[in-house]
Amino acid sequence: MFLGLSLVTLNASAQTNADSATQELPKVRILTNQGAIELQLRPDVAPETVENFLQYAREGFFDGTIFHRVIPGFMIQGGGFTKDMTRKDTHSPIRNEASPTLPNLRGTVAMARTNAPDSATSQFFVNVANNDFLNAGVRGAGYAVFGKVTAGMGVVDNIAGVKTARVRGMADVPVTPVIIESVTLVE
Repeated sequence: MFLGLSLVTLNASAQTNADSATQELPKVRILTNQGAIELQLRPDVAPETVENFLQYAREGFFDGTIFHRVIPGFMIQGGGFTKDMTRKDTHSPIRNEASPTLPNLRGTVAMARTNAPDSATSQFFVNVANNDFLNAGVRGAGYAVFGKVTAGMGVVDNIAGVKTARVRGMADVPVTPVIIESVTLVE
């Protein structure tokens, strides 16, 4: 009898801890000139990546940047260029926290980087499809997923469908800028 009571108590305690952990996951709102996108971030899996993203958000770094790389059926990428395609100065790169527990599925948010695994700074992307080839171990270090879209996936899909062109040597740049007006923590 005592053992049964203990298991019930342990299960209830574990559920309370799980509920508490879910409630503590930070949420951010990305306001664009195309609409709002809300994200739930995962510091439990990618703590340095989430802190890096939140630092840029707190500093207002993303305000006025654009989604500068838009590829239908793949992803939308932003957070590093102004609407005149000027690259913004960033903090030092962070360690790649790509993990098999957070794969690059449709609606997830990951850090963009160069070919060097530990080169991510401010640029991020939203997967508009399941992009398994971006996962850790598939073709190298992978791309660190650090959150997911919880509201506004229609906005993401609309952005993914905008007309693009080659601008200043870069491909897949929206003809009409998709501006990130702000990124704020949702309390």
